[in-house]
Amino acid sequence: MREIRTFELEHGEPAAAWRVTQPLVLQVMAGELWLTVEGDAQDYWLTAGDTFELSRGATAWVSAGQRGARLSLAFASGGAYERPAVKTRRTTPWSWMPRWWQTI
Repeated sequence: MREIRTFELEHGEPAAAWRVTQPLVLQVMAGELWLTVEGDAQDYWLTAGDTFELSRGATAWVSAGQRGARLSLAFASGGAYERPAVKTRRTTPWSWMPRWWQTI
């Protein structure tokens, strides 16, 4: 069984940062999505149907285009999902977000 999460971003929302703890496959389901990955000199504009693999340890920044964006994240195949160790409460600008969102 795979876990798949769906997100919707509206145009004008601030960019969100994700720290990737397990390899993920991002798929744009509708609209357009701006994606940049720390350490990668290129920015990506993805549209409906496009996919992008995010490696473990990466930090990805995403934001919606003018039409907004709906996307899904699925754990990449290649082994059983290992749950990350429980961490203490974070004091970052993103600490208001649910814990499961911060660990994606």
